[in-house]
Amino acid sequence: MHVKLLSAVSLALLLSGCAGITTRSGPIEVWPDMKRQHKFRAQSANSNFADGRTQQLPPEGTVAVGLLKEDGAFYTGQVGGMYVGRNPLTYDKATFELGQKKFNTYCSPCHDRTASGHGVVWKKLPTFAPANLHEDRIRAYPDGEIFDVITNGRRTMKGLKTQITEKDRWAIISYVRVMQRQDGVMADVPPAQQADVR
Repeated sequence: MHVKLLSAVSLALLLSGCAGITTRSGPIEVWPDMKRQHKFRAQSANSNFADGRTQQLPPEGTVAVGLLKEDGAFYTGQVGGMYVGRNPLTYDKATFELGQKKFNTYCSPCHDRTASGHGVVWKKLPTFAPANLHEDRIRAYPDGEIFDVITNGRRTMKGLKTQITEKDRWAIISYVRVMQRQDGVMADVPPAQQADVR
């Protein structure tokens, strides 16, 4: 008896697998197949919505997780239409090293590794004159203005907002400020740290 039942079940399973080949009608489904479920394709029309679209736009003001930029000063370099005066990052070794790495990658081709404005681009195309970042004019820029220049570009410099993250832009600014202070004197160093200066 068990052998006949087992044979019948095996035959039914075998035939159900071949249903598409041996018959023109669909196979018997115990559970509905997902490819025949009721659904709307992303670009198809849909009468359930007033605009007739299946793929709806997100509600106005929706921000993807992790992309909310509440700190306007950090993400734009400005507060109330004025440039931020001071870099929001902590001035420490890690920040300077990150700034140096990003400066050498993105800025040195035009500005040179010393920020003199005589990088390889200038050597190949002398009519293109990148700024010397040691000029008094640029030293006087607030940090937010340098952030804006890196972000949006200025004159012949193109904006780098799609290549350099906001944090990396601020790190570059901290590194540039260190390079601009190469003419510092011992009196600029806090008295407690002067013994550590080599």
